[in-house]
Amino acid sequence: MKLSILDQAPISAGKAPRDALVASLNLAQTAEKLGYERYWIAEHHDFPALACPAPEVMLSYIGAQTSKIRIGSGAVLLPHYKPYKIAETYNLLATLFPDRIDLGIGRAPGGSAEATMALSDNYLAGVNKMPEATKELLQFLRNDISSDPMYSKVLASPLPPIAPLPWILGTSEKSAILAAENGTPYAFGHFMSEKDGVSIMEKYVEEFKGSDHSQKPQSILCISVICAETTEKAEELALSNALWKIKLNNGEGRDGIPSKEEARQYSFIQDENNKLSRKMIIGNPKEVKEELLTLQTQYKADEMMIVTITHRYEDRAPMN
Repeated sequence: MKLSILDQAPISAGKAPRDALVASLNLAQTAEKLGYERYWIAEHHDFPALACPAPEVMLSYIGAQTSKIRIGSGAVLLPHYKPYKIAETYNLLATLFPDRIDLGIGRAPGGSAEATMALSDNYLAGVNKMPEATKELLQFLRNDISSDPMYSKVLASPLPPIAPLPWILGTSEKSAILAAENGTPYAFGHFMSEKDGVSIMEKYVEEFKGSDHSQKPQSILCISVICAETTEKAEELALSNALWKIKLNNGEGRDGIPSKEEARQYSFIQDENNKLSRKMIIGNPKEVKEELLTLQTQYKADEMMIVTITHRYEDRAPMN
């Protein structure tokens, strides 16, 4: 089973954003030492307790201090940007770090309505144009934009020896079909979707059309996991994540990921709408491995990508 990491760069209570970003570097370095397949970092804008609005900046920082693990965005939020600029940026990264760069593409806003308005003139128009923008981005990455007279002589320089590998990320059938039609690998966000992910993944495989990017379907299942030496410790660590989500639902959470001590004082039983997520895997290494293997079998996923948010950065580190 191939394992990878999705990092949301969480800021713990009492810590500064720089602490979170340095912890992200440490997480990527640990994953590389343990043989993980890839490390992706997410894009969020003015999102309480998440520190990374620009994956491309963090990928430069992390790429320069790792040597072989694949690194990428999980995801660049395409409706905010012009495809050409994204192609330039990730071609530059692929030039600096040959055959290591993944370009994950998503369409979520990544923050509040106010942050979205500050970032984009018309985000909803960008969402509606997502299929066309995706096609244009892929053409720039292939250096094959000849079908559009306006851009036929435009290069997304520098052109790397090996282009970034594009992935489409999503939580719905629409994203799966977009990936299949464009012949890209697909990552399904199991941890943030209530939809029938198994049928969505099947739809991707059924409708996949080979391309220069990928000759056959390639899939990642992204799952929220809290793993510790014992089940009891894992459940205790998960309380911080649960309380943070409750705070987000209440319009709070800017003070960071709560400590275990703060979480212990919260009466979770009184908050029926904010129980520990059923989508999260919580347990000791044996329990977590069994659940991951079960999900991999159900989804027929090629790779499992783990996202973990805990108060202590040390508790996010992959276990041997």
